[in-house]
Amino acid sequence: MESIGALSKKLSDYLDPQKVKQVNRAYNFACEAHSGQYRSSGDPYVTHPIAVASILSTFRMDEDSLSAAMLHDVIEDTGIPKSVIEKNFNKEVAELVDGVSKLDKLSITSRTEAQAENLQKMVLAMSKDIRVIVVKLADRLHNMRTLMYLDRDKQVKIAKETLEIYAPIAHRIGMNNVYRELEDLAFKVIYPKRYERLTAAVKKNRGGQKRTLNKIQKELNKKLLDQGIPAIVEGREKHIYSIYRKMKQRHRSFEEIMDVYAIKIIVDTPENCYRTIGHIHSLYKPVEGRFKDYIAIPKSNGYQSLHTGVVGLKGFPVEVQIKTQEMNDMAENGIASHWLYKSGNQSDTSPQIKARRWVASLLEMRENYESTEEFIESVKTDIFPDEIYVFTPRGEIIEMSGGATPIDFAYAVHTDIGHHCRACRINKRLAPLSVPLESGQTIEILTEKVPQTSPAWLNFAVTPRARNSIRHYLSNLKTSEARKFGKKLLDQSLANMNIKLREIEKNDLKKFLSNIGVRSLNRLLEEIGLGQRVGNIVAQQMIGFLKKSDKIQKNDLVPLEITGSEGLIVNYAPCCKPIPGDAVVGHFTAERGLVVHQERCKNILSVREDPQQCFPVNWGKSSGRIFTAEIKVIARDEPGLLANLASMITDQDTNISSIRTIDINTGMHEFVLALEVSDRLHLSKILRKIRTLKSLSSVTRIHDHEMREAKALH
Repeated sequence: MESIGALSKKLSDYLDPQKVKQVNRAYNFACEAHSGQYRSSGDPYVTHPIAVASILSTFRMDEDSLSAAMLHDVIEDTGIPKSVIEKNFNKEVAELVDGVSKLDKLSITSRTEAQAENLQKMVLAMSKDIRVIVVKLADRLHNMRTLMYLDRDKQVKIAKETLEIYAPIAHRIGMNNVYRELEDLAFKVIYPKRYERLTAAVKKNRGGQKRTLNKIQKELNKKLLDQGIPAIVEGREKHIYSIYRKMKQRHRSFEEIMDVYAIKIIVDTPENCYRTIGHIHSLYKPVEGRFKDYIAIPKSNGYQSLHTGVVGLKGFPVEVQIKTQEMNDMAENGIASHWLYKSGNQSDTSPQIKARRWVASLLEMRENYESTEEFIESVKTDIFPDEIYVFTPRGEIIEMSGGATPIDFAYAVHTDIGHHCRACRINKRLAPLSVPLESGQTIEILTEKVPQTSPAWLNFAVTPRARNSIRHYLSNLKTSEARKFGKKLLDQSLANMNIKLREIEKNDLKKFLSNIGVRSLNRLLEEIGLGQRVGNIVAQQMIGFLKKSDKIQKNDLVPLEITGSEGLIVNYAPCCKPIPGDAVVGHFTAERGLVVHQERCKNILSVREDPQQCFPVNWGKSSGRIFTAEIKVIARDEPGLLANLASMITDQDTNISSIRTIDINTGMHEFVLALEVSDRLHLSKILRKIRTLKSLSSVTRIHDHEMREAKALH
C-alpha cells in the first residue's frame, strides 16, 4: 500500500510543487469524507483512491486527473455534492468526479433498460472529457487487483463486466498495458482452473523457448549494431488471456500455439523501422502473410508498428514488432501518453484524436437508435474491431471493421452515398454489395439519383454506422408509408359506412383518439398501416363513440385495391407467392403490416373469416412490379433439355431467378423454377409455351396445386 508521501515524491518528478499540493489537498479531502469507511479487505477506504492516483501517475497524468482519482468515490459514497468539490477545487475536477461517479454502476451483462442507460452515461461523460474513462480504467484496475476480498458471485460478475466492457475500451483507446492486465485478472477469476493450467504450461515451456529467444535476441542485436542502427531488442511473453483466446479461436492445444513469445525492437526513427525489417528478413525466413505495416496505416486506436513473423533458430517461429520509442509509449499507454497529452502538435493519427472520433461516432449512433438495447449491441460490436484498410478511387484510405462489405464502405464515406448506392466496383470490377472487403482493395460506389436503401442490406451490413443508418432511413420511410396506407385503409372502412374522415369534427375526433389512447390522428393512421390496428374495427369504434351508428347505413366491405407498389407496408406471402390475377386476401400482422395471401392459402384458412385479422383485397392497375411464381416441370431426359426449357422461358420476356433439378428415376427429370412474372396472364403464356416441349410429361404452378388441395379439404 503506497503512502501519500511516496506518491507525492513520484508526482514531483513531473509536476510543479503547486500541482502536487493540489493532489495532496484532494487526498486530505478524501480522508475526511471517507472517515470511518473501510474496504472489504479491512483497509481504510482512502487506500483505494491513493492506489488509483498511483496508477495514473505511471501515465504521468495531470493534477486534475489525479485529484479526481482521489475524490472519485466522494459523491457516490459520502453524499458530498458536486458543487462542494467545485468550490474546493475547480470545475474540471468536479466534472471529472461527476463523470466517473456516473459510471460506477455500469453493467451490461444483462440487458436491462437501467444498465443500458449507464452505458449511455459513460459515452456522454467521455464526450465531455476523455480523461473520465482513463480515471475509471485506473479505478477498475485497482478493484480487479483486490477482487479476492469479495464473495465468489460478485467476483465473477465484476470480472465478466471487465472482460466485456472495460478491457475492450482500454484497447480501443490504446491503453494496452491496462487492457492486458484487465484481461488476465478477469480470466483468472472467471476460469480459475483454466488459468492455472495455462499458466503452468507457459511456465513449463518457458525455459527451452526462453533460451532460444535469447539467442535470437543476441543475433538481432549484433546484426543491427553492425548495420549502424541504434536499437533496443526485448523479448516479451504474451499475456495468458491472449494465448487462451488464440487457442479457442483456432481450436488448437497449447502445444500447437507456437508464437507465445514475441520480440520487440525499438529504434530511433520510422526510417530505421523499415531498414530493420529488411535486415530481419535477410537473417531469418519470413512467414508468408504475417507482415503488417501499421506505421503507414495505424490501427483505429492509434497503434503504430511494423509486424512480421519469422522462422528463427531450430525452426522456432517468432513474432517481431519494430517501432520507435514514441510509438512504443503510444502502444502501451494510448491517450494517457504523457508526451502526447501535453503536446500542442497532435498528429492526425494520435490516440486522443482517434478516441474522440470514436466517442463522437458513439454519440451519433445513440441519437439515431430508438432502442437502448440495440445501441448496446452496436457498441459491443464497434468496441473491439478487427481493422481492414481500403482505398477510394482517389487513393484516400478508409478504415473499416473486419468483415465489412461495400455497403459499409458506402456509409463510411457518407450517409447519402450509402442511401443512393446501387452497385460497386472492387479493383475496377463489378462486384456484389454483400462481398466482404479485404485490405488493399480500391472500392468505387455507383449511385442513383433516388435512394436505393433496401431492408435486405441489413443481412450483410456489419458496421454499426451502416446498420444504424439503414434502420433509421427505413424506419422513417416505413412510418411515412404506413401513414399513407393507414389513411387508405381507414377511408375505405369509413366509406363502407357512408362517412368520410374529413367530415368528422376535429373536437369529436380528438375525444375519440383520447378515448382509445392514441396521441394523434397520424399515430392512429401509422398503427393501422403497420397492422397494429384493423381499419374496419377502428371505423366501427369511431362511429360507435360518436354515437352515429343509427344514422349509418352499413354496406358490405369493399375490397381494398392493391397495385404492388405499396413498398414496405404491403408484403406478399412467401408461402403461396400471390401474383396479380390470383384471388387474394389481406392478413394483418403487427410485425409485417398487411400480408397478401392467395385466398385459399393453408396458412390463413383458420382466420380467413375473422375481420380483425383478414381484410378483402383486389388487384388494382399494375404498377409494373415483378412478382415471383414457382413452377414444376417434369420431362424425359434428352440432350439439351434444360437449355431448350430455359430458351422457351426467356423468349417470353421472363427471367429465371432460380432453378433446382431432381432426378425422379431413370430417364426422367424434375425441374423447379422460380420465374419473374408481371401477372397471372404472363405466367399462362409461359406455361402454354412450355407445353409445346415434346419431352414434357407435366408442367404446373406449384402453389396453384396447393390451393386446389386446400380447397378440396375445406
